[in-house]
Amino acid sequence: MSQIGFDNEKYLHMQSQHIRERIAQFGGKLYLEFGGKLFDDYHASRVLPGFEPDSKLRMLEQLRDKAEIIIAINAGDIEKNKVRGDLGITYDSDVLRLIDIFRGRGLYVGSVVVTRYTGQPAADAFQQRLEALGVKVYRHYPIEGYPHNIAKIVSDEGYGKNDYIETSHPLVVVTAPGPGSGKMATCLSQLYHEHKRGIVAGYAKFETFPIWNLPLKHPVNLAYEAATADLDDVNMIDPFHLQAYGETTVNYNRDVEVFPVLAAMFEQITGACPYKSPTDMGVNMAGNCITDDEACKAAARQEIVRRYYDALCERRQGKGSDCTVYKLELLMQQAGVTPEIRPVVAEANRLAEETGEPAMAIELSDGSIVTGKTSELMGCSAAALLNALKKLSGAGGHGVHLIAQSAIEPIQTVKVQYLGSNNPRLHSDEVLIALASSANLEPKAAEALKVLAQLKGCQAHCSVILSPADEVTYRKLGLQLTCEPQYQSNKLYHR
Repeated sequence: MSQIGFDNEKYLHMQSQHIRERIAQFGGKLYLEFGGKLFDDYHASRVLPGFEPDSKLRMLEQLRDKAEIIIAINAGDIEKNKVRGDLGITYDSDVLRLIDIFRGRGLYVGSVVVTRYTGQPAADAFQQRLEALGVKVYRHYPIEGYPHNIAKIVSDEGYGKNDYIETSHPLVVVTAPGPGSGKMATCLSQLYHEHKRGIVAGYAKFETFPIWNLPLKHPVNLAYEAATADLDDVNMIDPFHLQAYGETTVNYNRDVEVFPVLAAMFEQITGACPYKSPTDMGVNMAGNCITDDEACKAAARQEIVRRYYDALCERRQGKGSDCTVYKLELLMQQAGVTPEIRPVVAEANRLAEETGEPAMAIELSDGSIVTGKTSELMGCSAAALLNALKKLSGAGGHGVHLIAQSAIEPIQTVKVQYLGSNNPRLHSDEVLIALASSANLEPKAAEALKVLAQLKGCQAHCSVILSPADEVTYRKLGLQLTCEPQYQSNKLYHR
């Protein structure tokens, strides 16, 4: 488990205060583009140990009385049923999920804006569904020549054609279910409409990575490149900031490339651009809250290797490319890391070679490693989980059973005879349910359940690609998982 290297409470206070100052800078109205994930930001929590996955949402809660949220979604993504890879749900379904979560935390969701709308039937149906649920929906349209034809964009034929989104709070957070949703264009369109109405408003961007006040090749910033390797994002020195202030800061290529266009739009809308660089636009304070730089470096190096294994597996599954793998190999070289920094890799592969079956290894917080092998009763990931819980709870080692075989066999019968499974072995989630059902009669099982939380942050590696059920269970428990890019069998179809 990583050593704490980030002060989360300091971050919540400093970040909310900085946003308040930016609101005041623009006379009391700010459109804040939120890049990345507003909550469940597990990448940030992995590379900045101590950062809580819902930190950005908690920070917004401190501004609850000032903030409202607009959710942007691209009409084309609705039409294509675009899916979030991490959740396996479509973007339009995620909009509903986001609204529920924001409202559940006491945050006001003002509206949804459907961007790049050109009459897509699926977008019409989604708008009708939202309006039936009492959610306001607005439409924004493609603009010919965007983003370079400034005269056309900043006119009644450009932003002027978009619906004006009615807002009522000084801080308007614009977020989205994924990239390419039109968040920045939504903010700038609103600035155009507000200016025409005589309302003073500003724009800023909240993007956690890359961290502007860390070195370009700092492992935390390299880990961001690793996370976006498939998007061709590249960290770079902000040349505009260097020219304006003589100060070296880090930004990423897309913001640097679009800044001259953005500055020209500001000048067209308000007469002057309030920023001299892309770095100026940002409000991120994360770099100021790192308390142990070495701990964050170590965590980020692990993340880079994990992303490399993810890319290998995605390529094996037909979802990734050679280009992404090659880029990650280059990033590993820049960070000075190899897979050997993960002891679980060698241990899982050693056991797999020894047994001739898939194997799993888990590194616990004290540095000790437990393993799990495939048996007739359960898969290697389930076995490793049980062995880890036995070690953590002091239940004993080999030969100690937390779950009686008589409790496992009925589950196998249901799986095979009634649920149509070809594999009788228990998955990780099924083993945990069996463990919970044994806890009333077996004290050691009850003790094992109490230490489940201690698995969070532990490293794990499997000698084969895990089933979706096992992978989801490991991730829910907070284990940081990698897999070898190979399947257990040579079948063409895998579930």
